[in-house]
Amino acid sequence: MRIFEQIESQVRSYVRHFPTIFATAKGSKLFDEQGKEYIDFFAGAGTINYGHNNPAVNEALVDYIKKDGILHGLDKATTAKKKFLEKLYYTILQPRHLEYKVQFCGPTGTNAVETALKIVRMVKGRSNLISFTNGFHGLTMGAMAVTGNAFYRDEAFINRANVTFMPYDGYFGPGIDTAFYLRKFLEDSSSGVDLPAAIILETIQAEGGVNVASFQWLKDVEQVCRDYDVLLIIDDIQVGNGRTGTFFSFEEAGINPDVVVLSKSIGGGLPLALVLMKPELDQWKPGEHTGTFRGNNLAFVASTELLSFWDNEDFSEGIRYRESILKEELTKLVDKYSDLNVKMRGRGLIYGLNFPQQGFSRAVSSEAFDRGLVIELAGAKNDVIKFLPPLVIEEELLRQGVAIIDESIAACLERKEDTIKGTLRNDN
Repeated sequence: MRIFEQIESQVRSYVRHFPTIFATAKGSKLFDEQGKEYIDFFAGAGTINYGHNNPAVNEALVDYIKKDGILHGLDKATTAKKKFLEKLYYTILQPRHLEYKVQFCGPTGTNAVETALKIVRMVKGRSNLISFTNGFHGLTMGAMAVTGNAFYRDEAFINRANVTFMPYDGYFGPGIDTAFYLRKFLEDSSSGVDLPAAIILETIQAEGGVNVASFQWLKDVEQVCRDYDVLLIIDDIQVGNGRTGTFFSFEEAGINPDVVVLSKSIGGGLPLALVLMKPELDQWKPGEHTGTFRGNNLAFVASTELLSFWDNEDFSEGIRYRESILKEELTKLVDKYSDLNVKMRGRGLIYGLNFPQQGFSRAVSSEAFDRGLVIELAGAKNDVIKFLPPLVIEEELLRQGVAIIDESIAACLERKEDTIKGTLRNDN
């Protein structure tokens, strides 16, 4: 690991939590240079929904390169883009009766968020935006301004004007309707909250701690937007692409966002981001919002292959089946370790276990890594273990991964008990 410590910036993060050199990956497994096998419950922070090195994708990419397919095309028309747009329209948008124009921006999620914020402000002629507590939307300046996490915001010296934060669903605990709270601020012209161009939200706050919005809350927020001529942006970067069981995370809520931002798994592991917007919002002048890598042709090839997972309902049904297993196994853990006051929350194949004891979640994650499981944390205090396996994970591996978490919790508790006993002996 010496070369990484010597040359790479201090900003590196995941390598500190998973201190090994990964060499290969297949399906739901990673392998390091020593050949050690790891079950992947991280999936590239939600980028590898369809598994590592999907054979159909690899074959299509190799074939495309061998035929000298266009690698870099700016926003020119290419065969790869044409096939992707056709597949996206006929497989995803048309069957869901969604009328969106597609804009390709820079290749990351934060690029998509920046693009969305720019267009809604331009169309509405208003500067204010509303975001929510614990939301995460990216780390470029505009996206960071609508991100709630203090760790990312404190020393960025960004202009925090023109963004108002409101409480997310459940922020005050049960029984307090934060959608009504939001409405009260907008209906009172003297509340101090300027009428926003748009409201941006995640249906499940993944980085924020796996906070799940109820369908009714999402409907109520959408209605607030309609009543006050405010646009609704859904950030589906991490929890879209099937993570909740449907392609878009908002489908089951029955809402129709004005703008949707996608990245991560839409590129099949390759950089790709896009903004879906209702046609009337597409008011750009040609070239008004550009970027050298607005549309990755290799990612188009990969994504076209992966969108075939959605040709029928089998894939969604498979996700729901895996969710039932994950939820059942995690419920057993919550019951088994009831003394720890563990809280479970999630939907689809994104679940979180919240351990209120400071540092305990990190200890469990580290112990799990030593035992062959890659899993990360979420929440403002890193107190939530976030379960984010590939959507194609085998049932046996899913159960095995949860069993490793069980073993890791037990090992951390035993270590903690031994430390207490040792302290008592020393005191005596």
